[in-house]
Amino acid sequence: MKIFSLLLLALFSICGGLVSCSNQMKARRPVSYHFEYGRTALLRNGIAYAPRGAPMAVKRAIAAGNRLQSMPYKWGGGHADLYDSGYDCSGTVSYVLREAGLMRGSLPSKDFFGYGKKGYGKWITIYTRRGHVFMTIAGLRLDTGWGGDRTGPRWHTRTRPASGTFVRHPAGF
Repeated sequence: MKIFSLLLLALFSICGGLVSCSNQMKARRPVSYHFEYGRTALLRNGIAYAPRGAPMAVKRAIAAGNRLQSMPYKWGGGHADLYDSGYDCSGTVSYVLREAGLMRGSLPSKDFFGYGKKGYGKWITIYTRRGHVFMTIAGLRLDTGWGGDRTGPRWHTRTRPASGTFVRHPAGF
């Protein structure tokens, strides 16, 4: 009985709560940015530019991410106030998805285990684990920090490990 309880607790910890692991897919590789004309966003002077052929929702997501670039990190930011003075990780991802028309309201990081579809998306991928969530849009990473760097929502081209994260994406994207 004790072993069963320990296994159940481990499964609960890994999968983020009540979401089943069968509905999840672990990230298989680090998050890396490699510019590819027509398929990935271009980052110039801190502003992201969507590929011309990207769907409108992807263009709106990138525009939303651009609006957050000067915002500071604020724990709980973007949850009580959808348009806040700062954003945390889940507030950032929620804001971008909401502005793109891909979700309503906002979610805490743990609830992204159940958002959208499992696996990598063609245009948007969400990387979630207990306590943190970040995303890529047209290959460009939007993150509030990594390695203790909590500057706020910023576009990043530097490779980031994705071990321990699960990948999700909005249906159709």
